[in-house]
Amino acid sequence: QVQLVESGGGLVQTGGSLRLSCAASGRTLNTSAMGWLRQAPGKERDVVAGVSWSGHTTSYADSVKGRFAISRDNAKNTLYLQMNSLKPEDTAVYYCAVADSFQPFIAEDVAGMDYWGKGTLVTVSS
Repeated sequence: QVQLVESGGGLVQTGGSLRLSCAASGRTLNTSAMGWLRQAPGKERDVVAGVSWSGHTTSYADSVKGRFAISRDNAKNTLYLQMNSLKPEDTAVYYCAVADSFQPFIAEDVAGMDYWGKGTLVTVSS
């Protein structure tokens, strides 16, 4: 069993930045892909970004490319998402997710995730 706890969400103005963190526990995840999902009010949950187990390969949704950066620290079992140039449409609950392979993140396949956390709310004011 894997426990994922997100932190770092909050209220920020348009153009601002936030850094999300996800602390993982329960088992070593240095062979699993990790990433971030988000769900805006009234919308489906979408894949935002993913990173391979080694940290060397990343993927991003088109809507966040060039603004968000995902990284991981396997020694700390922690995942990060640096979010810059935030827009009101980035407002959502952000979830940390784990998958046994990187494929669900490439395919933006939410159903392919094995674990996810309870989420942290990011609100971007206009």
